[in-house]
Amino acid sequence: MGIELFILLAVLFIAAIAGTFIAFKQEENKMKKYEEEGDTVEDQLRRSHEYESSSLKSNVPLQLIIYTVTIVASLIVFAVYLF
Repeated sequence: MGIELFILLAVLFIAAIAGTFIAFKQEENKMKKYEEEGDTVEDQLRRSHEYESSSLKSNVPLQLIIYTVTIVASLIVFAVYLF
């Protein structure tokens, strides 16, 4: 049962890392798009204000969901393993 627990936790860890990487790539793609379109200081300032107001509504909840699911699943696996 110990190796199964290790494998399941490794899969959960990889899934959490993959979710984080996907969120990172989305932001990176946005930056590339902005560079291709021609980026001005005014555009950067506007996006900065938009990001500050929308980040807590979009990015933070996504990360919370990813890590909450990972932690809850890990706790369930430990509970099953112990009992």
